[in-house]
Amino acid sequence: MSTLVPHALVRPPGPLLADGLVTHSARVPVDIELAAEQWRAYVAAMQADGWDTTEVERADDCPDAVFIEDAMVVFGDRCVVARPGALSRRAEVVGAETAAIAAGLEVHHIVEPGTLDGGDVLKVDRMVYVGVGGRTNAEAVAQLTALLMPWGWDVRAVPVRSVLHLKSAVTALPDGTIVGYPDLVDEPSAFERFLPVPEPAGAHVVVLGDDRLLMAADAPQSAALFRSMGYETVEVDISEFEKLEGCVTCLSVRIRP
Repeated sequence: MSTLVPHALVRPPGPLLADGLVTHSARVPVDIELAAEQWRAYVAAMQADGWDTTEVERADDCPDAVFIEDAMVVFGDRCVVARPGALSRRAEVVGAETAAIAAGLEVHHIVEPGTLDGGDVLKVDRMVYVGVGGRTNAEAVAQLTALLMPWGWDVRAVPVRSVLHLKSAVTALPDGTIVGYPDLVDEPSAFERFLPVPEPAGAHVVVLGDDRLLMAADAPQSAALFRSMGYETVEVDISEFEKLEGCVTCLSVRIRP
């Protein structure tokens, strides 16, 4: 596969969104109409920054399907289709795999007894951190290792206890620095370079380019920190998805040139 511009796969929120799974947070009402508006603004922000976007086939019977990142992980021109840890989410991967094939990706799979949510996978250069302890198990890490090592990636398991997914706790800046809210990071020493941020939502960034970050609007102190480091920030309101333990990374699968 080759592409001249970065590409994102996205999936609209469905009518059952408010019934999405909640693991570490108290359930609060979700405004489905506002969520749809916020999703459109999220997609528009990526498009405005030069990203092509493709809508994955809807999965309206799956409340959590909008969190498309959990369905697959992209490694260059290859894709590993996940096997979600929650049984109710496994139907989500069908449309996601179809979209991956249409995008020209070489498709591989996590198989039973492995369970993997894409939100547990953080790529930094050629290192792949995989969160284990929630939706993702050690068998999936073993399968990923067998797939990725021949492709030139290293895999490291990281414990996840305090949050739903690894990327609920940490993400990475373009220079490889891991950012996270300390109270939610179980083992900061697992990362070579760790930068604490002042708000939980500040731990979540999507790298749009070498100096641009997409992040939630409710982390102004973290945004100011990133700007002081020379990054531009694009801030979007995703409050309705945060009620379901979602963040900016969850809402797209990024395919980079």
